[in-house]
Amino acid sequence: MAKKVVIIGGGDAGTYTLEAIFKKGAEVLKQFDITLVKKERGGSSSICAVPFALQGVFSMKEVAEIDPPETFIKHGIDYRTETEATSINLENSTVSLSTGEEIKYEYLVIATGRKPRIPEIEGTDLEGVYTMSTVEDGKRIEAAMNAPEAKNAVVIGGGPIGLQVALAFLKNGLKTTVVVGHPTPLSSMLDPDMGSIVRERLEKEGVEFIFGKSVDSIKGDGAKVKSVVVGGEEIPADVVVISKGMLPNADLAEKAGIEIGETGGIVTDQFLHVKKDGNYIKNVYALGDCVEVVDAITLRPRLSQLASTALVQAKVVANNLMGISYSLEPSLSPAVATIADFQVGSVGITSAIAERYGIKVISGKKEKPTKARFYPGRKSMAVKLLFDAYTEKLIGAQLISEDMVADRIDGLCNAIRKGMTAKELSRMEKSFDPCVSLHRDVMVDAAESAVEQFGKAEG
Repeated sequence: MAKKVVIIGGGDAGTYTLEAIFKKGAEVLKQFDITLVKKERGGSSSICAVPFALQGVFSMKEVAEIDPPETFIKHGIDYRTETEATSINLENSTVSLSTGEEIKYEYLVIATGRKPRIPEIEGTDLEGVYTMSTVEDGKRIEAAMNAPEAKNAVVIGGGPIGLQVALAFLKNGLKTTVVVGHPTPLSSMLDPDMGSIVRERLEKEGVEFIFGKSVDSIKGDGAKVKSVVVGGEEIPADVVVISKGMLPNADLAEKAGIEIGETGGIVTDQFLHVKKDGNYIKNVYALGDCVEVVDAITLRPRLSQLASTALVQAKVVANNLMGISYSLEPSLSPAVATIADFQVGSVGITSAIAERYGIKVISGKKEKPTKARFYPGRKSMAVKLLFDAYTEKLIGAQLISEDMVADRIDGLCNAIRKGMTAKELSRMEKSFDPCVSLHRDVMVDAAESAVEQFGKAEG
């Protein structure tokens, strides 16, 4: 008898769970009777690519539907779009739908994703004020910035998505202002000294910043936005995008009595079982942006709202659905973002997080080219490595370059997992070819800088 599985949510987490089962083959898939419900129209899409569609790198249509519903239906999935789960009854093992139907399950997977963090200020509901969370948001922003009357844009928030959208406005000829509550952009990824490198580049591009201030209100001319008030100053705005991060979309789970953690995300164990009344429920899983994870450095709950995190979690859920015990490690959340010509990467914790949890750090920093001096068009790379002051182990890394940083961030992620020290990293052998690398690599130099700091501390 096939196991009846209901998946709530068709974003990355829900889609990756299906794909993880598909990869086990047709015979394994026959073990399941799967229904997926999602409130959005269409199949799976690439939300991360939407800001680049706004920049004109490719069309919005190309990212709006990567896999249509038919991709999943042909595998025998009951794939229901424009259908919302309205409640979960854990006692009866049922999910109620917006259609009025009630579905029985043997196993439930909650993958309800995230929702935009909206500041509690006047004017967020005005016409011309948007969030950047879905493909539909992207389509609305695209139409607004292409309108003939659009001259001024304001982005509220200095994270990767906000900066990518700001560049889209700039490329489209709009005067663009970004309001950031912190002293530098990308504060969740970068220390201020590293964030200032990105700030300088974007200012050269033409982005205007307001740092260290919050938005007082958004004003309208009737129902349409006309300005944003920051620190008493009124900034003209025909288009406003609120990009102040995302909250876990855990309302449905909370209403069912499932435990919600201090981050606002669903609490799970290492197998991604949810928790109610102090007990984990063995046939109900949650994953993706709606759950909180354990940070591998601080060992405290945090959010890791990344597609790469959801992919690993999907493997955990899929294997456990198949009866294979498979657990999740604490998260290091390696992340990369393309901002203008820069690639920005980070893994582990920042200095601000270290300070919050009382972790004393010693850092090593270096900026230098990544190829030989005679190689045409060589680019520079800035590297900052954070080490625990007592164990000397690597606990964080930040990279900025016009060259590729993703592979280095992934390597440094593994270095953190293995507990590598500053001394070990400084002695690490690196491959060399003048066309692609230096014999004295920037990461090794950054580690050597930290070793010197440890030496001074011991002295």
